Amino acid sequence: MMPSLGWVAEPAVLPWIALAAGLCVGSFLNVVIHRLPKMMEREWRAQCAELAGSAPAPAERYNLAVPRSACPSCGHAIRAIENIPLLSWLWLRGKCAACSAAISPRYPVVELLTGLVAAYVAARYGATLAALGATLFCCCLIALAAIDFDTQLLPDDITLPLLWTGLAVNLAGTFVPLASAVVGAMAGYLALWSIYWLFKLATGKEGMGYGDFKLLGAIGAWLGWQALPLVILLSSVVGAAVGIALIVFTQHGRDRPIPFGPYLAAAGVIALLWGPAITHRWLPIFS
Repeated sequence: MMPSLGWVAEPAVLPWIALAAGLCVGSFLNVVIHRLPKMMEREWRAQCAELAGSAPAPAERYNLAVPRSACPSCGHAIRAIENIPLLSWLWLRGKCAACSAAISPRYPVVELLTGLVAAYVAARYGATLAALGATLFCCCLIALAAIDFDTQLLPDDITLPLLWTGLAVNLAGTFVPLASAVVGAMAGYLALWSIYWLFKLATGKEGMGYGDFKLLGAIGAWLGWQALPLVILLSSVVGAAVGIALIVFTQHGRDRPIPFGPYLAAAGVIALLWGPAITHRWLPIFS
């Protein structure tokens, strides 16, 4: 248990506080989703220039804090009143205040999803370290899912700390015993690594990226090896259904890759919040 927080920890109050905090965290996740791939690209270009023996081209400072958020169409700097999670998008009717360019609905969706997850976790776990851990886990998966959907990248800057944090959180058996978490991390990575090489040897093509291995390893570190069959089953079924729908209804080329990270992330969140109930209620039907 965390130290006493008084009325803040009351079951009728805590979820609402978590909802408000989650909306703010979701706004930050939007920054991470947009900027982290660009930061990685800049770093790669600098490394390539260094390997080529040339000085990298000078560039303005660019990270998660600098420069200020601005409209990509007109460069209008986002004011504080225009940056209130969810409410500003509704107030502006999804358009830039300066040029009326459309603002992607993904921004409020990420904010709302993060807020709802934080509220649900707070209601379920209360004012505990488990609630903080579960919220961190879900927030990282939301960011990874969106980044992979946009760029087909799962940044090591998120997946590797997520894996080690999962092991650290389970030192005290917060979600699963430490031994289960360690085996889960190894089994999660090796499961998709094995599938990758079997597929490559059979077809000569790469069926997934190394980021998927690391992500499933991180999920195993948080939820233990026992959750991996459910995570793999859920992600595979949903991924296959979505892939078939894209090919049939949107003329998505069969040779165009479909990111697997969003389905792994969604399955990880489901396994954390409802995994035991699903396992005990539904899986016996198929056994």
